[in-house]
Amino acid sequence: MRVFLVAGEPSGDRLGAALMEGLKTLVPEAEFDGVGGPLMQAQGLTSRFPMSELSVMGLVEVLPKFFHLKRRIAETAQAVLDTQPDVLITIDSPDFSLRVAKLVKASSDIRTVHYVAPSVWAWRPGRADKMAKVIDHVLALLPFEPPYMERAGMECDFVGHPVVNEPIASDQDIQNFRVEQDLGDAPIVLALPGSRRGEVERLAPIFGAALQKFLMDRPDTRVVVPTVAHMVDVVAEHVRNWPGNPIVVDPRELPSDDAQAQKRAAFAAADLALAASGTVSLELAAQATPMVIAYNLNWLTTLIAKRMVKLDTVTLVNLVSDTHAVPECLLDDCQPFKIAEALEQVAAMPDAQHQAMATTMEQLGRGGEAPGLRAAKAVLDRMKP
Repeated sequence: MRVFLVAGEPSGDRLGAALMEGLKTLVPEAEFDGVGGPLMQAQGLTSRFPMSELSVMGLVEVLPKFFHLKRRIAETAQAVLDTQPDVLITIDSPDFSLRVAKLVKASSDIRTVHYVAPSVWAWRPGRADKMAKVIDHVLALLPFEPPYMERAGMECDFVGHPVVNEPIASDQDIQNFRVEQDLGDAPIVLALPGSRRGEVERLAPIFGAALQKFLMDRPDTRVVVPTVAHMVDVVAEHVRNWPGNPIVVDPRELPSDDAQAQKRAAFAAADLALAASGTVSLELAAQATPMVIAYNLNWLTTLIAKRMVKLDTVTLVNLVSDTHAVPECLLDDCQPFKIAEALEQVAAMPDAQHQAMATTMEQLGRGGEAPGLRAAKAVLDRMKP
């Protein structure tokens, strides 16, 4: 079995790696090709070019790289057509992935699977109909998504989220992390300003100013900043003047499994977290870490988003648990004083989010079959004649 996979950012790399592991369990002779990051490469993929080239978000941020991305789309689609895999699996990053799938479908009948349903329940519902023209099968992370995809004419399976399959950091893991980072017994605030350069450049100054206000009466608190390998230097430069003597957790010298374990320990060690919007809210929930979510976009992208987004919350913990347990400071509200107020609120009642986080993990499949294996089974089952 030959599988061509395309992932465009760290969260997609994680999904792809879990899926590849599941496929290898079921089809040991499976061969992989495509584009992915370090986790997918650890499962046997040789990436055709660095996945980090695709980690761009926001209309204005994409424009300077438009022609380069367009070339990569064409190159990737041609590689699929040249190698004729049994299935093309695109993972999230729809602006890139679905353009690749469109070119592939225009010249072949290669089966296409897209991992991560677009959030049509939140904005641009018409995307499902457009997607159905080039995608045969969707693997959904959230339990309420299949009807939206099926209504548009695609096959769809809820396979759970791989975050629920991650171990919970133990007390010993936490203690080891504190010793390694020379944190003693200091209170810890986790800061996660994103995994893309554009996000970090936008959010780091705002996060730093918010932490300055929040830590004014907390001189003993330390700020810990986990990040992905290709962003360590960028993040370190942007946080060096933050309060809290920030520690950037550097995973570059660690094997991928050890880097993930270190990240889980950092999350579990924290008293609370300030994070950019995205999958990270689920990673924090998996370690029961209370959080505040903050995010803004370039002004033009913000203007477009305001007109199109239909929900009053974007944080996955809130959506899956059907609550507003996690405070959000988004777009115009992504301001230092509002973020500091939200951090104060969470610090005063850190247990208030725990039920919502536990519900989220249960709904996403914690305690059941590994989502990567479920995704692999869904891919194979739908391929059967």
